[in-house]
Amino acid sequence: MAGDTYGRLFTVTTFGESHGPALGCVVDGCPPGLALSEEDIQKDLDRRRPGRSRHVTQRKEPDRVRILSGVFEGVTTGTAIGLLVENVDQRSRDYDKIKDRFRPGHADFTYQKKYGLRDYRGGGRSSARETVMRVAAGAIARKYLHERLGITIRGYLGELGPFELEPVDLDIVDDNPFFCADPSRLDDLEQFMIDLRRAGDSIGARINLIASGVPVGLGEPVFDKLEADIAHGLMSINAVKGVEFGDGFKVVRQRGSEHRDEITPTGFAKNSSGGTLGGISSGQDILVSIALKPTSSIQVPGSTVDVHGNAAEIVTTGRHDPCVGLRATPIAEAMLALTLLDHYLRHRAQNADVK
Repeated sequence: MAGDTYGRLFTVTTFGESHGPALGCVVDGCPPGLALSEEDIQKDLDRRRPGRSRHVTQRKEPDRVRILSGVFEGVTTGTAIGLLVENVDQRSRDYDKIKDRFRPGHADFTYQKKYGLRDYRGGGRSSARETVMRVAAGAIARKYLHERLGITIRGYLGELGPFELEPVDLDIVDDNPFFCADPSRLDDLEQFMIDLRRAGDSIGARINLIASGVPVGLGEPVFDKLEADIAHGLMSINAVKGVEFGDGFKVVRQRGSEHRDEITPTGFAKNSSGGTLGGISSGQDILVSIALKPTSSIQVPGSTVDVHGNAAEIVTTGRHDPCVGLRATPIAEAMLALTLLDHYLRHRAQNADVK
């Protein structure tokens, strides 16, 4: 299968399936000399881990990461870094009843038509379980960006169904199961998710990302614009259906005099562009949002067909997230970190001598 590798100089190749023995990745291009331990990576994996609250899948995976290569005496060597996370709580029997039916909204139908076969257990390779390795690799990129360049990446829940949420206090994002930065809305979100789960249904969400300290110059002006590659990475996350930078789709209603970010001797007056100009980082915060669709694995009966083309009804049982957006924040942060480090290394390679 092609398409398992992301990046150009800082590359990540993942492998493994939802119900296979393990998932893993190979991270290549990491500069040597970066202090790195399994605990550095584990912190981000614990933020994404399933079973952390009653509002996400109750699959109990510890997601303990092992570093297999590329680190010696506590620092990266510049060689390929091998990472492995074992699966320990697969329940493949949950899929026995629907293995011959295509789940609407899932990759079942297209996967079968493209490859002629599929791993029906949790979606196999197309499962969001694969993103555990993106988060592991992203933790390495995040550490390098922060320690060597002073770049910080923060994400938070911007919308959940009917709730629009403000970044009142980003310091509480990791202290609640919603990655919400508005403490006044936590009770409302809690009750909404309880009611949703009782109804056997799901809901969509929006995640907002902020990358601060990004230097001027990352990105290329034509096909490899920084925001184009960020969008590529974010759109590759399961269930993501939209990406916005800065003011996003609100620009449709803006005039040029309103949208443009005027420049003063002390800097930019605002940041409607989201941190890039002409595909190149401007030194402002990178502001990007993603929209995630409602989970398609729900207990509300729906119509489908089986592998023979016959009409059928389907109800998806098992353990699923009623809102995939609730665990998407660390995944989105990871993809942003991977893209920024890849572009930093590309910029350094070509333009290190530019004054």
